[in-house]
Amino acid sequence: MEPKPEILAAFEAAKGFMPVGEGLALYAAAVDAGRLGLPLLEVGTYCGRSTILLADAARRAGVSAITVDHHRGSEEQQPGWEYHDPEVVDPEVGRMDTLPTFRRTLHGAGLEDHVIAIVGRSPQVAKVWGGPLGLVFIDGGHTDEHATGDYEGWAPHVADGGLLVIHDVFPDPADEFTGQAPYRVYLRALDSGAFTEVSVTDSLRVLRRVGTGI
Repeated sequence: MEPKPEILAAFEAAKGFMPVGEGLALYAAAVDAGRLGLPLLEVGTYCGRSTILLADAARRAGVSAITVDHHRGSEEQQPGWEYHDPEVVDPEVGRMDTLPTFRRTLHGAGLEDHVIAIVGRSPQVAKVWGGPLGLVFIDGGHTDEHATGDYEGWAPHVADGGLLVIHDVFPDPADEFTGQAPYRVYLRALDSGAFTEVSVTDSLRVLRRVGTGI
């Protein structure tokens, strides 16, 4: 199942890095997970590009899309790094602040009412989260510390039959900075016996919760 043309157009127009093919795979996973009647959560919001797809899938299912991000940018988005965008620097404090752009993205797509945005660091939010989730999409920091923290914090909340989606999974050791930490988390999820692979679309992996043991 694909999003309507206007939703796909909003996704393509939004700031962010996810290619269309991976976005369509994420959308299909979100629609699938929405059938459980539980919230869909993403870790790593940036400016809301992928949130558009999760929010539209959540709207179709009658559930909420939840985003978790401190909105100060991940490692590779800081000044001097490859993915830094000076347009999302708050000139008053001199730090990244993607929250205003994220809110404009949702407003432009007409999806504000379907998203709960949590501003905070993923491990801290996960510690106080108490309910099951139909989908967890991990797309935050790319260090082992951050990727592992996201996995350990949120994977236990994926409901039976729910989906764990991991972005930027690159098996090639040459991609150490951008994709090896997510790759190691992906392998850990499979090795746990709690998840089985559903699909692979470029760097996007979709896993289904089938048991315990995380």
